[in-house]
Amino acid sequence: MITAATMRDPGAMRHRSMLFVPGSNASMMSTAYVYGADAIMFDLEDAVALREKDSARLMVFHALQSPVYAGTDTVVRINPLDTPYGRDDLEACVRAGARTIRLPKTDSADDIRELEHEVEDVERDCGREVGSTRLMAAIESASGVVNAVEIAQASPRMVSIALAGFDYVIDLQTTRSREGTELFYARCAVLHAARVAGIAAYDVVWSDVNDEEGFLAEVELIKRLGFNGKSLVNPRQVPLLHEAFAPTEDELAHAQVVVAAAEKAERDGLGVVSLGGKMIDAPIIVAARRTIAFADASGVRRQERHA
Repeated sequence: MITAATMRDPGAMRHRSMLFVPGSNASMMSTAYVYGADAIMFDLEDAVALREKDSARLMVFHALQSPVYAGTDTVVRINPLDTPYGRDDLEACVRAGARTIRLPKTDSADDIRELEHEVEDVERDCGREVGSTRLMAAIESASGVVNAVEIAQASPRMVSIALAGFDYVIDLQTTRSREGTELFYARCAVLHAARVAGIAAYDVVWSDVNDEEGFLAEVELIKRLGFNGKSLVNPRQVPLLHEAFAPTEDELAHAQVVVAAAEKAERDGLGVVSLGGKMIDAPIIVAARRTIAFADASGVRRQERHA
């Protein structure tokens, strides 16, 4: 019999959009929640100058406790733990209630295990429920790509793995192109690692905010590959991404029929789902549920017409 457990989607959508917000930009931090991103990612690393690290950490600490972010999924990109700032970032953000910590420059599973140990120490010290802080690994090097499966499985706290393109292409001794050919292997490796671990996978940022055509072409690519979503650097990209991930009217209608047939088969105690004389197996049902989830989150696009 097909059960709810059988139809569990290991890559279930968590976020489509994660909007980077510089931890040193007070005005953007005070308004970022209005743009409708699925997650706000406060950045204490590359977006913050060295002289502003301490003040940015304090601002993020207060933002995480602000009522305006109470209903928002908050992520903090801390500095690496081997820098003078990483452990202070972690201490402040876990105490302030960050839901997810994003570790940059993750090269191995040991990096995640070290982070997990540090997070648990802070949780115990401040009285936060042990295990409540989730972890995300950012893959930014050839080593990280090669070790992606081990990284993705390194901790039960891991909820996602993200590819960060800028440092990665430098490590590969190449440059970022509009077509993204240089990222293809890394995207596939990170995505497969996420699926093996049953966590989400997120794509690189598109930095040219004025090139909407290029952005949408890249979104279509990563959607077809199977990514759950994308890191974003500009609020204007949020509605574009959500619209691109929205199913068409026909896609939603078909998904609803598939799920209805599956639910009826389960109620009737049948081990097989049939629709229109054809067998419907578990992966098709999982895909249908995912389509409905995207429709719930994004709305529905008008049916695409082709000449």
